[in-house]
Amino acid sequence: MILNLTPHPIRIYQADRPDGLDDLEPGLRMVIEPEPKPARLGVVPHSSEYRDGIPVEVVQYGHAIGLPRRREGASYIVSLPVALALAPRRADLLVPYREVRNSCGTVIGCRQLAQPV
Repeated sequence: MILNLTPHPIRIYQADRPDGLDDLEPGLRMVIEPEPKPARLGVVPHSSEYRDGIPVEVVQYGHAIGLPRRREGASYIVSLPVALALAPRRADLLVPYREVRNSCGTVIGCRQLAQPV
């Protein structure tokens, strides 16, 4: 079972779907709808400082919010930042891979999913 923990539908296209088409249907294999609560990276602020007069907050990323515990047989589609932050500890996280773009260059889907390591 693959669950989508991003805030938008994930469209999976055939490998030969060309980029540059605005029609969402050609080559569409499936759409994985998002779950109600997306997974996000939590931020832990550590300190504030100024650099060249600009306020800079020193923060720590890497604590996931809204990510369920590992479950046998379940994989979760998450954003790339979430997957990269947790890849060493979570083999159940997937990200969109080999993106499909419309005529404006906007990502509208992907051809595959990937598991970051």
